Amino acid sequence: MPLPLVYHDDYSPPFPVEHRFPMEKFRLLHEHLQDSLPAAVYHQPGLCPADILALAHDPAYIARYLAGELPREEQRRLGLPWSEALARRTVRAVGGSLLAAELALQHGLACNLAGGTHHAHYDQPSGFCIFNDLAVIARYLLASGRVGRVLIFDCDVHQGDGTARLLADCADAVTVSLHCERNFPASKAHSDWDIALPAGLGDAGYLKSVDDALDYLLPVYQPDLVLYDAGVDVHKDDALGLLELSDAGIATRDAAVLRHCLERDIPVAGLIGGGYDRDRRVLARRHGLLHHSAARIWKEFGLG
Repeated sequence: MPLPLVYHDDYSPPFPVEHRFPMEKFRLLHEHLQDSLPAAVYHQPGLCPADILALAHDPAYIARYLAGELPREEQRRLGLPWSEALARRTVRAVGGSLLAAELALQHGLACNLAGGTHHAHYDQPSGFCIFNDLAVIARYLLASGRVGRVLIFDCDVHQGDGTARLLADCADAVTVSLHCERNFPASKAHSDWDIALPAGLGDAGYLKSVDDALDYLLPVYQPDLVLYDAGVDVHKDDALGLLELSDAGIATRDAAVLRHCLERDIPVAGLIGGGYDRDRRVLARRHGLLHHSAARIWKEFGLG
């Protein structure tokens, strides 16, 4: 069986072309992977049910967003214009991350072509994030008894503040955020493990931090599943990042995270996280480094 990937055409709804959020990157990523990973198998997610969203979010907030009734201040914090297509996309993408996690538990490894919306809070959006798929998945899999412990390894350049707050009372969901210390959000939350990196850190220092963290944390916590937020806004050319990674550095990071997990027989689900390069096709290929690394690791470990 080839590497399982998760995608739906809803991921890139109609969107203002001048907006700084690169909504078309999900479609472009899918096109890139169809050409460059023809053997991968795609799974289409359903919409995440409201009762599962409500494991991590206020039901009134869920209803308010889906009805397009966010007040002006919440709309400003989100930074995305509301539409029915975007609301459907949002719920579909959480369903995609959940499906990727379930496929990872079944096969050892799976990746979504979206996900990693780590700034969303219990009753409000933030930083382009509406519902927090990482927290939703963790709470759902723990509540259902599918896993006994989840470790979230967040390598987006920004701290996973929403995830940290949403899971602060959940001892069996371990939140790890490896981020640039001088970046959004201005007011940081407290993850179980915050690894704040200096601006300008390049490949070598960054990759050492990744290896050191996983060498310590995975044996200590022995999770039943790792959710990996593989943000590429750590890249030296990203519009919103302050770290200095190269394409090769990101590919090495992705392969290292997956290998650390699978060497310990820990299933891992990859989510793409943030990325804001103004060249959308370059950005899509950069996000695709995760899926190419996953395909190599899949073959290396004889999965499927």
